Amino acid sequence: MRVTLLGTGTSTGVPVIGCTCRVCRSSDPRDKRTRCACYIEANGLGILIDTGPDFRQQALREGIRRLDAVLYTHHHFDHVAGIDDLRPFFFENDRPIPCYAPPNTARVLYRMYAYIFADGTYPGVPRLRLHAVEGPFEVTSRYGDGGRVRVEPIEVLHGELPMYGYRIGRFAYLTDASRIPEASYERLRDLDVLVLDALRERPHPTHFSIDEAIRVARRIGARQTYFIHMTHEVLHAEVDARLPEGINLAYDGLRFTCRLTTS
Repeated sequence: MRVTLLGTGTSTGVPVIGCTCRVCRSSDPRDKRTRCACYIEANGLGILIDTGPDFRQQALREGIRRLDAVLYTHHHFDHVAGIDDLRPFFFENDRPIPCYAPPNTARVLYRMYAYIFADGTYPGVPRLRLHAVEGPFEVTSRYGDGGRVRVEPIEVLHGELPMYGYRIGRFAYLTDASRIPEASYERLRDLDVLVLDALRERPHPTHFSIDEAIRVARRIGARQTYFIHMTHEVLHAEVDARLPEGINLAYDGLRFTCRLTTS
């Protein structure tokens, strides 16, 4: 299984419009952060986590050509606003793309994008099928080549908002989290790679701070942890250098491999 982190920035992106701080002026490409999204290639399938407002440029940058399913973590703008940019994936394959989401997010997406999910009569609308999920499910090929991948939703809390991270094999992706329920920790054992929210040094009511994320990462004990969703208060070179062994800041375009099997 190969994973590409399409974007690793917070809701404003970095650099922030109008800001002249040292991070926003940084020449280090790792300090250029588009909004969070993730692309997974496993068993021949292409699986996308979230469609933020930067999805189009991310897909072009990484040369994404295949999409079998979209997994939504929650319904905030910076994770869903690029949904209409899924249309080109139907130009050569008109089979619907399944979109999986927590029940609360599915309800909001149905209202926000009624022209896709409720109406669907406009001829250029993407053919998306929304599925509210409450347990593990399988993604199968929409290209007729037989692949399938098991996906396990992992409940986390974003402030008071229940939302999902996702586990596939020995990889887990947990964005926009401020607390992980005890039952979810049990489902995060024996990971090769954990991707985890770590907003900034200072505390925040709906995101892990860097110190909080370090404590969570140590408890989960993945072989490698990458932090995402960083603000423009985080200078990559400085913060990454002082993180514990096995924990690093992610950056846009970071790729890594994980085992797909859990046994």
